[in-house]
Amino acid sequence: MFRIGYDAKRLFTNFTGLGNYSRTLLRNLASFYPDNEYFLYTPRILKSPETTFFLNSPLFSVHRPKRGIGACWRSFSVVNDLKRHKIQLFHGLSHEIPVGVHQAGIPTLVTMHDLAFKRYPSFYPFLDRQVYDIKFRYACQKADRIVAISEHTKRDIMEFYDIAPEKIAVIYQSCHERFQQEKSQKTIDYVLKKYQLPRDYFLFVGSLNERKNLLAVLEAMVQLPQGLQLPLVVIGEGQPYKKKVLDFIHRHQLERKVYFVRPEFEDMPAIYQQADVFIYPSFYEGFGIPILEALFSETPVITSKVSSLPEAAGPDSWLVQPDRPEEIAAGIEKILGDEAFRRHMIEKGYQYAQRFQGELLTDQMMELYEDVLSIDAVA
Repeated sequence: MFRIGYDAKRLFTNFTGLGNYSRTLLRNLASFYPDNEYFLYTPRILKSPETTFFLNSPLFSVHRPKRGIGACWRSFSVVNDLKRHKIQLFHGLSHEIPVGVHQAGIPTLVTMHDLAFKRYPSFYPFLDRQVYDIKFRYACQKADRIVAISEHTKRDIMEFYDIAPEKIAVIYQSCHERFQQEKSQKTIDYVLKKYQLPRDYFLFVGSLNERKNLLAVLEAMVQLPQGLQLPLVVIGEGQPYKKKVLDFIHRHQLERKVYFVRPEFEDMPAIYQQADVFIYPSFYEGFGIPILEALFSETPVITSKVSSLPEAAGPDSWLVQPDRPEEIAAGIEKILGDEAFRRHMIEKGYQYAQRFQGELLTDQMMELYEDVLSIDAVA
């Protein structure tokens, strides 16, 4: 039995990619390895149906700063708590580890999701880039091992931070098990009515920003023949970019074709499973959990052929250059116009998704934990 500590800030405060990664991993660890003690350290907690599980489960011990500024505690003072709690291994779940934790004799891992700010600096404010670089570089240099969520992220870590490949373990991420459960037609109909959604639609899920590239989906839609211009359901937030999107929608008179919704997380699988095509033309991702959610939902995927996205989507998804809406439109026409091709995409995509089953990936993570602890014990 191990006493394992986690930087759980994103788990309790982020409800997109980084938070989903943290919650899925910890939920799976508790399910498949319940004999360990899991300590979650976070400067603050946002209560939601997704975080309540961790607050109520006896398998998790949640800790917050007793005084002072949460950010300083998370980056520095938390080391004192780790020592007091006799933590045997610390895992930074999102790019960071506390300063000085290695000097306390506590072995560490850090999960690196992506280095998007290095590849696409124009998408990030200057000060943010500087802070990220300092924190990410420190974590990569000082952690005993690095978990990269894709082969592409591993290559970026090696290139930008000059880290030896043998220090980096690629362990993919899974998605919440509810996406792997088929919903009844009755449930799907209920969800469609609840959010006033049409029966046939394209689906986009992701933050509304330049990198996620929603505008390319809209540009592809206006290139389609009228009969193939299904409505688009958009799930995501981001006001500055959303204004650009709304301007495009107004100019092209698409107001009745685009639905912006904020569904409860438990309703997401039904929305995925009913979608005709899932479209995700991002310029850069560390992995792309929404793609995996779509594959498990047996929904055809159109995504980019850049960064890690082919790793997430597999060889039978429709891959495009993200700056070429005409390639997205061609994919839509092929998928909607060729039922045999569509069925092939669905079946092969679902088969491909099985390599991202939670138990398999959790076993890989625990093997890495044991490896780090055994090396530390010998040292």
